[in-house]
Amino acid sequence: MVMNSRGIWLAYLLLVTVLHVFLLSIPVLTVPLVWTLTNVIHNLVMYLFLHTVKGTPFETPDQGKARLLTHWEQMDNGIQFTSSRKFLTISPIVLYILASFYTKYDATHFLVNTGSLLSVLLPKLPLFHGVRIFGINKY
Repeated sequence: MVMNSRGIWLAYLLLVTVLHVFLLSIPVLTVPLVWTLTNVIHNLVMYLFLHTVKGTPFETPDQGKARLLTHWEQMDNGIQFTSSRKFLTISPIVLYILASFYTKYDATHFLVNTGSLLSVLLPKLPLFHGVRIFGINKY
């Protein structure tokens, strides 16, 4: 499993930091907007990679069962609350808290950041393991 590989958590945090610094280097963007953009871009990418893409990029010995599961559902053989899953659940929450703090809890930023957080946290709940809302991403 990739998320259990040595140094992957550090690389993940560094990529988020690089994204944030890159956005900060754009002169027309304010600090609150940069924090909101960092949060939204992070959560969008994580949603796409963890909860939308199904299957594996390589051959697996599971007789094709993995092709119907998202990466999150395949992670750690579906075992809930492993260290990798906890890390990937806590990291958007920490980013949300930082974004909310640095935007001074502005209502617009707060709503955008909260919506973004919910869109990435709800699919991680054990309740939604294997569930396809409205049949989206069923096949």
